Amino acid sequence: MSNAGNPVRRGRLTVFLGAASGVGKTLAMLQAAQVQLRQGVALRVGLVAASDAAAAALLAALPQQPPKPGAEQGARPLELDLDGLLADPPALTLIAELAHANLPGSRHAKRWQDVQELLAAGIDVYTTVNVQHVESLNSQLLDLTGLRVHETVPDWVVQEADELVLIDRPPRELLPGRRAGQAEPDADQQRASLARLTVLRELALQFAATRVDADLQRCYRQHGQSAPALLGRLLVGIDGNQQAEHLVRHASRLAQRRQLPWSLVHVDTGAVLDETARRHLQAAQRLAENLGGEVVSLRAADVSSTLIQHAIERRANVLLIGPSRPHQLRPGVAERLLRQGRGLEINILNTGGAPSPRAELPRIGRLGDYLLAVLATLIASAAAWSISSVLELPNISLVFLFAVLLVGVRSSLGPALLCSALSFLAYDLLFISPTFSLSVHHQADILTLLFFLAMAVLTGNLAARQRRQMDALRDTQAETAALLELSRKLGAATDRQAVLDAALQQLTHWHDLDFCLLGRDGAGVLQVEAGLSAPLREGERAAAEWAWQHGQPSGLGTHTLAKGRWWWLPLTGKEGPQALLGVRTKQGGTVPAARRRLLTALGQPLTQALSRAQLAQELEAARLQTETEQLRSALLASVSHDLRTPLTVMHGAIDSLLTLGEQIGAEDRHELLESTRNEAERLDRYIQNLLDMTRLGHGGLKLERDWVAPADIVASSLQRLQPFLAPLRLETVVPDDLPLLYVHAALIEQALINVVENAVRFSPERGRLRVAVDSDGTELRIAVSDEGPGIPPAERDKIFDMFYTAARGDRGGKGTGLGLAICQGILGAHGGSVSVGDGLDGRGTTLTLHLPLLAQPRLDDADREDQGEAQ
Repeated sequence: MSNAGNPVRRGRLTVFLGAASGVGKTLAMLQAAQVQLRQGVALRVGLVAASDAAAAALLAALPQQPPKPGAEQGARPLELDLDGLLADPPALTLIAELAHANLPGSRHAKRWQDVQELLAAGIDVYTTVNVQHVESLNSQLLDLTGLRVHETVPDWVVQEADELVLIDRPPRELLPGRRAGQAEPDADQQRASLARLTVLRELALQFAATRVDADLQRCYRQHGQSAPALLGRLLVGIDGNQQAEHLVRHASRLAQRRQLPWSLVHVDTGAVLDETARRHLQAAQRLAENLGGEVVSLRAADVSSTLIQHAIERRANVLLIGPSRPHQLRPGVAERLLRQGRGLEINILNTGGAPSPRAELPRIGRLGDYLLAVLATLIASAAAWSISSVLELPNISLVFLFAVLLVGVRSSLGPALLCSALSFLAYDLLFISPTFSLSVHHQADILTLLFFLAMAVLTGNLAARQRRQMDALRDTQAETAALLELSRKLGAATDRQAVLDAALQQLTHWHDLDFCLLGRDGAGVLQVEAGLSAPLREGERAAAEWAWQHGQPSGLGTHTLAKGRWWWLPLTGKEGPQALLGVRTKQGGTVPAARRRLLTALGQPLTQALSRAQLAQELEAARLQTETEQLRSALLASVSHDLRTPLTVMHGAIDSLLTLGEQIGAEDRHELLESTRNEAERLDRYIQNLLDMTRLGHGGLKLERDWVAPADIVASSLQRLQPFLAPLRLETVVPDDLPLLYVHAALIEQALINVVENAVRFSPERGRLRVAVDSDGTELRIAVSDEGPGIPPAERDKIFDMFYTAARGDRGGKGTGLGLAICQGILGAHGGSVSVGDGLDGRGTTLTLHLPLLAQPRLDDADREDQGEAQ
């Protein structure tokens, strides 16, 4: 029955999550199954082991799916009978231990993969898992308890479950010795076990809370609303002051006490920080990364509004900042946050240090910017003086405002303010009566000057702000363009080396940095696969090894093996490390934090491309192995059947001749000998096909060309197949005026024999078989047509594959499946081809050999050659 018009509904997955064994996951799952059974749901237990009497009683009352055939209780672990469930699918099945690893040789390596196949078949699944088996918590569990779990399940499997049921019990009830028959442990062992169980319980509660929070967000998004911040998040806003690291450490401790995820946020307003402030900012960002925080860099002009907007987007409920210096014209960042941040808990930590410094102008180019302000004022004054006779006084001020705007756009706020002040003085001295004096006689002129000064200051400030925002947008666009360009180059890469070369080509655009990409060779030693191939010192190699093994950055700029010159970034995917990116500055300093963050972002698509290349390589190897196995099986079947059949006939005929001797009549003796000869020729053709296919595959087929008449090739081929053509009605159409062929005659004859023999096998008794030759001046065609069952259009391209035999086509079960493949190879070596079409009167098949025609030899040359041969 086909389901093409009615797609199968994907099954629902319910995961019973617990902190450790013994909390009652299996019991809760069996109780839920009993409820479903009473409601009439067709369920079957796939594989569940009862751990106590209560669970055993519930399990015995449920329908069971027998374990996988061949698994015997006590001899080897019971395995899930996946094929049995798929053959007779229940509506619901129960499978315990989601993270369990299947036995070698199973269809899937892990049990969760079996569950995914059942879900795809529309079967609902109840399953159990302990929190320590969740893949992302494995390293955290190792750090907290010292326990390493080898059987894990990917996070997405649990996160995409339709329902997550948390089963919880107090840790003291799970302690060893609390159950009957167990010895009471000593106090130290009990305390250690209690601590581990408490950690596992907290991890389970946090994982379940995260899932509930995600469900809440999804529910609100479906209604177009923002979810309330129940779990919350801590944001810490820093600037480039010397107390930034202290603020980060306090934020880490506060997040740990409140069990909140936290992020470090820096708002880049476009102002240039001095070297000291930049160093403090980078150190605080590195510290946040090492303490487990998320580092976020935002670009905007208004710090307070940007922090509040980011807090709303990340659903944060706590905002931590340090003291800020108030502006002369408006309140500081802390005061504005307190006014605008409704619903946010805003903490201001008095670090005891100086408030956040104001941004300073860059030293390089600052003098040039101020000289530009003076020059712009002089040019504006000259321009205004030259047109003062034709313009009224209020319009002349627009010339100076234009100069201020130009300076603000081309430089920064300081030069724009200087240009405003100089323009104010020039306007007063040159155009306000009395001229060439700072005194003002008319009150209206005083107001004009004040309005002019205010407009000049606002214009300069606005232009400088727009310049900073443009620079920030330009930087963002450059980062986005780098990501897009890298993704485009990686998308065109097909193997690992191409991926590494594409990544290196993109990274080398940063001329101030050196790069290298490391990978492990066959012996497990790190070696340079792309980039700078300078030998690594012992300390550098140790840092690279640590980064590879732990999946965390190391080297210069980190707290791990930081004495070298390289910063190592591991490119780690789901299957483990794919490569190692090494970066160093050509001047020998630390890689800037902004560059490291961008490199980390670029590392994600690079890791995915490397994983894709590895997967493609594995799939290609699996495909080649599969094809090799198929060819080997086909060859063995051909040798065992097709080549053995002639030997059997020959053996039987010879035995009859030896056993009966003179008792066999002359006619019967001749028939047996004729049969033996025919089968020997058939065996010779099969062996010749195998040898020709081997030579074609290895490029060892040599062509010895000569001029030959097509009629001779046709006649010779039909003569060799005369015994097989006797039951058929043979028709030949060979015109007398055909051009000569410059070919290897024996090979073309063999190709034609393969095609004719193929047609003979499928022609009915007394059926027509026609061999027709024609030419159009550019190529010669030899068409072989029959009245057999024909070849479906979908299979016509496959008949030229080695060992392909289609029962309905022209290559049935009696052949080796090599004849047409050899025919195509021989004609391809001559520059020709083979085509497939319909047969005689719409029945059967026509196979046409296409051979190119070359310039014909002159007749006198051919006559001289014939005369030479005769002499």
